Amino acid sequence: MTANPELPPETGIRIESGINGSDALRLSVAPAPEAGDQVVEEEGAKVYLEPTVAELLDDKTLDAQVDPQGDVAFTIAEGDAQ
Repeated sequence: MTANPELPPETGIRIESGINGSDALRLSVAPAPEAGDQVVEEEGAKVYLEPTVAELLDDKTLDAQVDPQGDVAFTIAEGDAQ
């Protein structure tokens, strides 16, 4: 998703709080982290976490799966992935 050569090299997935205090999290492709973001990088994938989201997800694992149609689904699980 972020390995497209047309995107800046610092492009990553940014996770931020929901709109108007919603419990939902918003995910977007970002060209770089914003001030205060926690940066998590694993196997070349960059994730930028808004400070309040970083605290919320501190003990969670983010996983991404690509379905046969090429759509990506993200899941957040408790603890470390095995």
